[in-house]
Amino acid sequence: MEAQAETRECDKGFSCNYMILKPEEVKFVDLFRILFSSSLEDRKFVDSSAGTEESFRYRWLIFISIVAQKFLMFTSKPMSWMGSLIEMWLNLLSCNRNFFVLIFNLVRGKAVIPDKNSATFISFIGNLDKRMKLDGDIKPGDGCRYYSALSMMASKASYENRAYIETIVKDHWKMEYLGFYDYWNDYQEKATTQMFFLRDKNDDHDTIVVAFRGTEPFDADAWCSDFDLSWYELPNMGKIHGGFMKALGLQKNVGWPTECKENEIRKEALAYYDIRDKLKALLSESEKTKYILTGHSLGGALAILFPAILFLHDEKLLLQRLEGVYTYGQPRAGDENFGKFMEIKLEEHKIRYFRVVYGNDMVPRLPYDDKDLLFKHFGTCLYYNRHYHGKVVPELPNKNYFSPLSAVPMMINAVFELIRSFTICYSKGPDYQEGWFLRVFRIIGLVIPGVSAHSTQDYVNSTRLGSANVFHPPEEIIP
Repeated sequence: MEAQAETRECDKGFSCNYMILKPEEVKFVDLFRILFSSSLEDRKFVDSSAGTEESFRYRWLIFISIVAQKFLMFTSKPMSWMGSLIEMWLNLLSCNRNFFVLIFNLVRGKAVIPDKNSATFISFIGNLDKRMKLDGDIKPGDGCRYYSALSMMASKASYENRAYIETIVKDHWKMEYLGFYDYWNDYQEKATTQMFFLRDKNDDHDTIVVAFRGTEPFDADAWCSDFDLSWYELPNMGKIHGGFMKALGLQKNVGWPTECKENEIRKEALAYYDIRDKLKALLSESEKTKYILTGHSLGGALAILFPAILFLHDEKLLLQRLEGVYTYGQPRAGDENFGKFMEIKLEEHKIRYFRVVYGNDMVPRLPYDDKDLLFKHFGTCLYYNRHYHGKVVPELPNKNYFSPLSAVPMMINAVFELIRSFTICYSKGPDYQEGWFLRVFRIIGLVIPGVSAHSTQDYVNSTRLGSANVFHPPEEIIP
C-alpha cells in the first residue's frame, strides 16, 4: 500500500486525474478482481485517481487490456522468433526468385542466404508492398498531395532496417538521409520506438520528414502500447492515451518536464526529447527549413502526439516551422477535450493535420469512442473507399469496429478487395500489381474484416489514386 501511495503521489506531480494499468504486477487470481471489485485496495495493479472507475463494461475493458498485455508479455520471445522465421523465409524466397529455384539452389549448394542487416532484406510489412519508388506523377508543386504521398512512403519505409532506409532515401528518392534511431520506453524498460529523418531539398523547398514506425505484426512491445488503456489527464489539455505517451517518451513518475531527467536504468534516449533537440539543430541551419511529421498505425499516434507536447512546452521555433502532420490508419489518441485543445492549437499555429483512413481498417476505429472509454478522433479525416475515391468526413462509417450490424457489409467489401487484387494491375497499371503474400493477407481479411485494410498497400494506393481535391477546403476545391 505504501508503494502504491508513493507511486500515486509521484504521478500527481504531473497529472491529478489518471488511470494506469500495471499488468506486470497481476497474478492469475487478481484478474477476477478486475471484474467484481471496485476497490483500489483489491486491485493494486490498477493505479487510479478517485472517481475514474465506472461501469462493469469499463472494468471488462480493463480486464481485456490487461489479459492481452499479459499474453503479449508471456509470448514476446516466441512472437519475435516466429516473426524472424517468417521474414527470413520470405526473403529466402525473394533472394532465390521463387520456391522451385530455391529448392534447385539448395540441391546445388548455391542457395542465396539473406542478411537481415542488408539493404535488400525486407520486413514482413515490406513484403506486402514491395514498391520502393515515389510516384513520378506527383510533384513538389502539388503541395499537400505531394507531402501526403511522400509521407506515406516514408511511413512504409520506417518498418525496414537502417541499410534499407538509407538506400531507398538516397538511391531511389534522391533525398538526404539523416539517420535512423531507436528510443527508450521508461515503462517497458527497453528501446521500443523507432523513427528516421530524411531531408527533401531543392531550389523551391527544404523539408525535413520525421517518420515514426508503426506496430510490427510480431512486436509484442508495440502491441502492448496499443492495448494499454492507461490514460493521463494533462492540465488544460484533456485525457491522453497512456501507452502512446509512454512510447513517445513519457518519463516514469515525472511526466513531461521541459528537459529529460537522468535515469540510471535508461540505456537509450527518449523519443520526444531527442527528436526535439535534433530538429532544433537542423532548423537553425536555415530560416527556410520546415518539417512534417508522419506515421502509419501506432506511428501516426506518435506523430500527432509530438506537437501536443510541443504545445505543452511552448516550443515556438518548432511550432512555427511545422508544415503539417500526415497520419495513416492512426488509432484514437485522446478524449474529446484533448481533440478540442489540439484543433484550437493547430489552427492557432496554422499547422495542417490530415488523418487518412482507408475503408474498413480496424485500427482507426480503436480504442472505442463510447461512454466508457471516451476516446475521440479530431482533425481533417480523409476517408478512402475500396475504389480509392476520397472525401473529407466528419466521422468514420462504423466508427467503432466491433459492430454486429456492419459485419456482413464489411465481409462483402473484403470479398471485392480480394477480387480487386487480381484486376487492379490491368485497370491502374503494373505499379499496382499485388503479390501472393498480400492476397493471403486479404483472404484473412474475409474472416477478420479490417485486418487487411490496415496494410500499407491500400494507403499508398489512396495517396496516389485519390483526388487532390480532398486536400483543399470547400471554398478552394478545384472544379
